Amino acid sequence: MNSASRDPQVVVEVLSEALPYIQQFSGKTVVVKYGGNAMTEDTLIDSFARNIVLMKEVGINPVVVHGGGPQIGELLGKLNIESRFINGMRVTDAETMDVVEMVLGGLVNKSIVNLINQCGGKAIGVTGKDGAQIRARQLHVEQQNPEHQASEIIDIGHVGEVESISTDLIEMLTERDFIPVIAPIGVDGEGNSYNINADLVAGKVAEALSAEKLMLLTNVAGLMDETGEVMTGLTTAQVDGLISDGTIHGGMLPKIRCALDAVKGGVQSAHIIDGRVPHAVLLEIFTNAGVGTLITDTE
Repeated sequence: MNSASRDPQVVVEVLSEALPYIQQFSGKTVVVKYGGNAMTEDTLIDSFARNIVLMKEVGINPVVVHGGGPQIGELLGKLNIESRFINGMRVTDAETMDVVEMVLGGLVNKSIVNLINQCGGKAIGVTGKDGAQIRARQLHVEQQNPEHQASEIIDIGHVGEVESISTDLIEMLTERDFIPVIAPIGVDGEGNSYNINADLVAGKVAEALSAEKLMLLTNVAGLMDETGEVMTGLTTAQVDGLISDGTIHGGMLPKIRCALDAVKGGVQSAHIIDGRVPHAVLLEIFTNAGVGTLITDTE
């Protein structure tokens, strides 16, 4: 259905329903991790950019942190550079890190900036190296060695974790009505660059900004229970319990831990949302329906 054929009364009712949420979140910061299908399918790309611009127009301060794993893999393939993974993390030597910076800090970052600007927003693209926003350290990966029946530390190169976040640049941009778009590349005290998981960066940025919400876009409907139903309205204590009893496991575990840490670190709520749903960000913020799993620190 195109915009011309929509019932004007329905449009007005929808806008009226959103009013309390607009009033509640006006002036607040929302950190959105952008990736997955929402980043590769044309209709979802357009709806995401519109969502971010609309948030800014109604007084919310969105901060976007993006990934780009598939795009990195594609360019590495074209350059005949082998992609290797350990525990789901890309082994990143100096040559690979050059490609990571080229893709995340250049191609992907500027593409997102352009999309938001084309929708009427004012986006500025940066990496964690700009203004030394993201101070990083090398991530040490522990892997079981079956031959020696013991674990060993594996060096996977320029893969990092967040040591600290400086919010000066982000706050300056938001105060001047720009939308920061951040590539998850950090730098250590010696000037070495590190590729950092975008979920982790988004969570730490949300903590540092004391954000109202952290929203992690995924390719699943949310956290599922044993019957396949999406669980939502969870407290941090409940999530801790679900991790302990093994309900949360596998690929969802790092994302949930990221959301859990953010809420424990002062973010009001974290949302694991289905980025395959058009306008997922607005559905989660401005309606009661939601499209994923909500985690808060209150009963």
